[in-house]
Amino acid sequence: MEANAQELMTELRLDHRNMAAVLDVLQGLVEEMEANKDPDFELFDEIMRYMTVYPDAVHHPKEDVIYEELRARRPDLSEDLNHVPDDHREIARLSCLLRDEVEAINAGSAVVRREKMIEDAAAYVDCLREHMRWEETDLFRRIDLMLDAEPYKVDISEYEHIKDPVFELEIEAGFRRLIESLR
Repeated sequence: MEANAQELMTELRLDHRNMAAVLDVLQGLVEEMEANKDPDFELFDEIMRYMTVYPDAVHHPKEDVIYEELRARRPDLSEDLNHVPDDHREIARLSCLLRDEVEAINAGSAVVRREKMIEDAAAYVDCLREHMRWEETDLFRRIDLMLDAEPYKVDISEYEHIKDPVFELEIEAGFRRLIESLR
């Protein structure tokens, strides 16, 4: 299925706003841990499950599709952007690391040092926030320049049917705590 690239950019920007709201909740959990309080680790787990099943598995691949279009159609606008797919892979690696840590805590099967968890969570929040800021101020502006000159459609059939499990109309019950925290 092909999607209008300008509509896809609108969707990606909305995803960024949604992801920023989730990162705010995660930042609150990090601050609780820094204050030697026990955060809601079930909420922490929902956040990291969400980040791995939607932003890492759907949002970033959609960005990669449109980034590849930029490279192919407008090499003049894609200078110094070879790092984009690697950035997405690194964010996914950090997401999985943090998800594994919180799952281990919730399962009681492993001891994760509090300092390591704080460090990893803070690094993840900072990394993703900086990445989204960069995309909004640099990458997306380049894509907008391309689309202003030549609107087109992109093939996102692999991802189009996958809806955001927290922010779409049909919210998944497995993210109850996260949804309540966002309200």
